[in-house]
Amino acid sequence: MAERNRWIALYVLCVGMLMIVLDMTVVNVALPSIQDDLGFSQSSLAWVINAYLIAFGGLLLLSGRFGDIFGRKRMLMSGLAVFTLASLLCGFAQSPEVLVGARFVQGVGGAMTSAVILGMIVTMFPEPREQAKAIGVYAFVASAGGSVGLLAGGILTESINWHWIFFINIPIGIVTALASVRLLPTDEGIGFGDGADVAGAVLITASLMLGVYTIVEPAAKEGWGAATTLVLSGISLALLVAFVVREATARNPLVPLRIFRSRNVAGANAIEALTVSGMFGMFFLGTLYMERVLGYDPLEIGLAFLPATLTMGLMSVRYSERLMMRFGARATVTAGLVLLLGALALFVRAPVDGDYVEHLLPVMLLLGIGAGTSFPGLMTLAMSGATERDAGLASGLVNTTAQVGAALGLAVLATLSATRTDNLIEGGRATASALTSGYHLGFAIGAALVLAALVVAVTVLERLPRPEAAPAGAEPAYSEAG
Repeated sequence: MAERNRWIALYVLCVGMLMIVLDMTVVNVALPSIQDDLGFSQSSLAWVINAYLIAFGGLLLLSGRFGDIFGRKRMLMSGLAVFTLASLLCGFAQSPEVLVGARFVQGVGGAMTSAVILGMIVTMFPEPREQAKAIGVYAFVASAGGSVGLLAGGILTESINWHWIFFINIPIGIVTALASVRLLPTDEGIGFGDGADVAGAVLITASLMLGVYTIVEPAAKEGWGAATTLVLSGISLALLVAFVVREATARNPLVPLRIFRSRNVAGANAIEALTVSGMFGMFFLGTLYMERVLGYDPLEIGLAFLPATLTMGLMSVRYSERLMMRFGARATVTAGLVLLLGALALFVRAPVDGDYVEHLLPVMLLLGIGAGTSFPGLMTLAMSGATERDAGLASGLVNTTAQVGAALGLAVLATLSATRTDNLIEGGRATASALTSGYHLGFAIGAALVLAALVVAVTVLERLPRPEAAPAGAEPAYSEAG
């Protein structure tokens, strides 16, 4: 594959990933308009988000493995087609039922598309320095796309209408698909070998879908101690255990358990789950703090997050590769987590009458630098044990970890924050003060999650071999775990 075409192909893949990531947050800003236009009840409105999350989070791991089996390019193209057609249905939806159904299908397409992208990047860029730079670009898109979605959602909803947050996906999806046909290398996939592990596929899909549903529905509404939450959590966990037992004994497992033997792969995924839990909850609660306490409109909220997005992009695209080559992935991850911890700790101090420059801008800058420093290294470590045969699986695992971590973090932080606010209001505290105190609790829990991630980074991660140490003609340094 020509050098120039490889980098163009990277940007095509990242545009496809950006389209998927944007869709997770762009809808949040438009929810009030969607509710007024289609007549959603307050309780059913959450399903505009939840239908997407359940399909997306439940099918990521399966989609990644099927990409290895059938071919990652074939999986990507199929996912783009499903996602683009579902976006068209979402845009034309005139009833709550049609929109929720189309959002579920959109989540299926999003999982099929995003699950294989990181695996394709790793195989396209086997040389460590180029791989680090390419992963930096991907990491920026994957981590900063959410804040871009807040800005894009505000602009489209206020300037046109909510339908266009879905219609905008159609030209992007078509152009990405056409460019992918021409630029991306075709891989045949490894095939099913001794047969399809149907039982494994059913178990892991059911476990993840039920787990995500439990997090976003009964846990968020009824609480973590509710009977429904406990029963569904138990069933999801039992299905997961059954899946692990199945994969350990199957002749041709859907997910070979050898991928988890690497301390770097297991540790990086654990760190990602903890970090994303804290960050995603912070984005959500930070948005509510700006809206309900400071009185920002959707466009102002998007602009408020812009410094985080810009610094994240600068670090991910320009400096992350240099830092990893100089200090190693483990050191850059650790340094980035320290900065993220500082950002959340500062957010705990944001007052009722907060000033943007004094109280929010430092948070956004630390957040951007920390995420831009840590996430490329995390993804490098998470893919370090992947071979050509299971790069899609490793890619799907990274995305699954992030998605489940985000859903779990949002549910926990939002629930505990709201409970604290309600208790303070019942005790006679002014609404703005009670809201701020509730958000402070959420930010503090987010900081604790990042602190736990930092502990894992220090105690579990191992140093990757230096690229210079690899003999000529050997496998890339990042293809082997510590």
